[in-house]
Amino acid sequence: MSIERIAIIGLGLIGGSIGLALREMLPDIATTGWDADRDVRRKAAERGLVGKVSDSADDAVRDAQLVILCVPVGAMGAAAQSIAGALPPGAIVSDVGSSKHSVAQAIAKALPDAVVVPAHPVAGTEKSGPEAGFPELFRHRWCILTPEDATPAEAVEQVAAVWQGLGAKVEIMEPAHHDLVLAVTSHIPHLIAYTIVGTASDLEDVTRGEVIKYSAGGFRDFTRIAASDPTMWRDVFLTNRDAVLEVLGRFTEDLTALQRAIRNGDGDTLFELFERTRTIRRSIIEEGQDDARPDFGRSDH
Repeated sequence: MSIERIAIIGLGLIGGSIGLALREMLPDIATTGWDADRDVRRKAAERGLVGKVSDSADDAVRDAQLVILCVPVGAMGAAAQSIAGALPPGAIVSDVGSSKHSVAQAIAKALPDAVVVPAHPVAGTEKSGPEAGFPELFRHRWCILTPEDATPAEAVEQVAAVWQGLGAKVEIMEPAHHDLVLAVTSHIPHLIAYTIVGTASDLEDVTRGEVIKYSAGGFRDFTRIAASDPTMWRDVFLTNRDAVLEVLGRFTEDLTALQRAIRNGDGDTLFELFERTRTIRRSIIEEGQDDARPDFGRSDH
């Protein structure tokens, strides 16, 4: 049996993009949606993010075969609880959260009888809200599924098929391993970006105007990351605390070693590190996860 009816709870960047991608790439699937913010619901209806914007979460999920929770990870439990009374028997519940172990626990606690297939589309932009969504967001990107061992294989296959239909590549991963991998590839980079942009803003001998005026490529890319939704990222760091602290400890040790090399004039150590990291960059381009064009394919205009 294939999925024919999907409900999306949360109609911001990710939820809206899912709705638009379903309309464009899987048009036979009927979509409903709901958001706790009335203004977001209005904008979602104006943009046609889903086939029907419902007035309540219960109404949105009443006939759904798959429900996708697209809310900040700290709100997943409450979002799951809000649909508990109307979720059809046999419906699959999924999500798009960037941390998986804690989210899976929160959903399972709120919906103990539901079939849960946690998911994380590794895609996004620094923008948020219903105006930010676009249907191509997931194309050629990875979506990681983290089901429990006891999850029915058919449910996992159905969720995977939906994401593949939206253009994503699907990987199955154990939840704790996912959280560690994403701490390295996403969470710590965001933490560094928030920190360096904040530091630049706070320096007493550099005015904010100069920081903005003379932003070179490196700092400019940090500001793009640091412009990401603060609610979402606050929740990510709190819900993936253990993995983030583990990786942050290792990063702090490496940063101390780099500081020592600079102080001691150890150019060999610096060169070796920089040469090794260039290889990572080339591998990312070869994997198709970024663009080799100047300025990463982005335009200043």
